[in-house]
Amino acid sequence: MSAPAQTAANLSAFEILGPIMVGPSSSHTAGALRLARVARALATDGIASISFTLWNSFAHTHEGHGTDRALVAGALGLNTDDMRIKDAFELAQQAGLSYRIQIGGDNEAFHPNSVGIDVTTTSGSTVQIHGESLGGGRIRISRINDIDVDLSGEYTTLFVVHQDIPGALAALTQTLAQDHVNIAFCRTYRTEQGGRAYTIFEMDGAALPLVLPRIEAIPAVFWATFIELPGTTSSAPGVSTSSLFQTGAQLLKACQEHKATIGDLMRRRETALMGKDPSALMKRVIEVMHEETEAPLAHPEPSLGGFLGGQAKAVADASSKLASALTGSVQTNAIARAMAVLERSASMGVIVAAPTAGSAGIVPGCVLALAEHVGASHADVAEALFCAAAIGLILTANASVAGAEGGCQAEVGSAAAMAAAAVTQMLGGSPRQALDAASLALSNLLGLVCDPVAGLVEVPCQTRNAIGVATAFSSAQLALSGVSFLVPFDEMARVMYDVGKALPSSLRETAQGGIAVAPSAQAARIGCAACPRA
Repeated sequence: MSAPAQTAANLSAFEILGPIMVGPSSSHTAGALRLARVARALATDGIASISFTLWNSFAHTHEGHGTDRALVAGALGLNTDDMRIKDAFELAQQAGLSYRIQIGGDNEAFHPNSVGIDVTTTSGSTVQIHGESLGGGRIRISRINDIDVDLSGEYTTLFVVHQDIPGALAALTQTLAQDHVNIAFCRTYRTEQGGRAYTIFEMDGAALPLVLPRIEAIPAVFWATFIELPGTTSSAPGVSTSSLFQTGAQLLKACQEHKATIGDLMRRRETALMGKDPSALMKRVIEVMHEETEAPLAHPEPSLGGFLGGQAKAVADASSKLASALTGSVQTNAIARAMAVLERSASMGVIVAAPTAGSAGIVPGCVLALAEHVGASHADVAEALFCAAAIGLILTANASVAGAEGGCQAEVGSAAAMAAAAVTQMLGGSPRQALDAASLALSNLLGLVCDPVAGLVEVPCQTRNAIGVATAFSSAQLALSGVSFLVPFDEMARVMYDVGKALPSSLRETAQGGIAVAPSAQAARIGCAACPRA
């Protein structure tokens, strides 16, 4: 099998610890919303009507994951953390937006999370795009108006439609240079020689409003637009080669060269990538993590499907009787916090995807519970989360964090690896021990399938987060005790990727296998208003 074609060069820590979003799914909710936001940006004169065709996992689980609402919300211009996403259908009616959701079914040629979007603008023109949600809220646009493209939205993007004639590209780049725009990547796609062409400029920094009219004034240009997605981080030049890493081996070398912990190195990298101190963004992440892990313990709310609501509080309340004999007070606290996040997400509350919504409880549960026990400072918590982000970045680049691509091992397994490394660092472990802990966590959740009952991110997702916490703590204890793992982290990432690809589609977030098809699970759908129709 070929390796996943991802790059970590421009990936922000806050794409791994993020986006900050309304639940229940980073790929099926936040990612879907971002795809529709691209369609909105491409419809420069406004949307009159929009149609969404759902494929593969999107087709099977869109109602339970809120994908349909998120797509409509994106077309309306909402952000990933807007609590009005759940009311998207009503908002569309109020705005006079005509929309249609239709099922494309299964197509092995498409990514597991795929959608076709057909837009009719207010002027009567049409735009067709094919988009893919890659996990953790990350997206890719692979086709626009019958032309294959590659648009991620990770950078501020200038999209230009122009005639394919000599000098057109030179005029575009010269205009950008005159406005001191730094181009990170530039790609041109065309229908035929001399025909219509699309050029995508991915740029460092925010969009400059005066650039667009100057670009549109070029004779060869038909039209142009900026694409800036919610929750992404604009990057700036300045990341040194020694601070870049895409593998565990490169990470260890960089830590050694800089005499830094993994968290410290990742923070330095983020500062250079952003061109500013990332402390404010991390402060916001930590604030949301506290809220998402604590509020449901005090005031449980029922989930959309009705399967969750109060389980996290039950674990916390039983701690005094059970913790000393079973998992211990810190791990019990971490489990309760992790389960609380899934309850908040499943009621369409605001959470931090870490690295996905379905596994969002593990990292904050472990880090905040341990921080409370050892009296860690805010800075220590931030460094631990940067450490977790570094592990997630490597897994995103070399494997997958999406359940629809790699099963639950890609979500809960990746989150457990991130948490194991973070906990190891918090307790004074070396970068190598942190990677050992991450490798152990991956190995012990290898092959875990993604089989959400009724397509909802509720059962068994919540209890799998609890198991992810247990895996993270036990892996950290082994690594800190000097117990390493035969297979190093980079190899385990590749093993997880290959195992995920070998899983049948029924076990990769389609709700067509595993626990989802057990008789009791099927019976539970009856009377569930939020459950998709069978």
